[in-house]
Amino acid sequence: MTVLADQSFSVVGPERVAIVGPNGAGKTTLLRPTRGTVRCLVETAVLDQHTTILESGATILDAFRRINPERSDRAARAMLARFLFRDVDALKPVDALSGGERLRAALAAVLGRASPLGLLILDEPTNHLNLDSIETIETALADYGGALLVVSHDEDFLDAVGITRRIDLETSGT
Repeated sequence: MTVLADQSFSVVGPERVAIVGPNGAGKTTLLRPTRGTVRCLVETAVLDQHTTILESGATILDAFRRINPERSDRAARAMLARFLFRDVDALKPVDALSGGERLRAALAAVLGRASPLGLLILDEPTNHLNLDSIETIETALADYGGALLVVSHDEDFLDAVGITRRIDLETSGT
């Protein structure tokens, strides 16, 4: 069964794009195509719904340092604190984190790079988050200077992170 066919789009500069549509329309499939061509001309990070970027068996601090080996312990802890992992919380095992904590930790790691990413792709980032976590993530993404491609049903979140364009899969002819 074909979920999506003949879809094409570009993200240029620090554009902020939302992919919206009903469940089953192919939003996540568009982020992980099995056929076709995807060209990324900038460094990119993809945070899926399971934040697989975080290594199982590591602490939050260890995961951050694996992704950012050039960052000092102090810089790592400062960035983790921005995402509500202060002091001993940075030593929590990744496997013990809730979905919201995992997303915060993953965002801290990708946004804490010494050289900023050009494109950040997020798949349903507000699923399983409490209001404090959503606010923390909204603030971090509002400050992020690169391009953002996000799948979300959360209109308040999309407004808060400054979405400038929408790709609506319900009305795009699929």
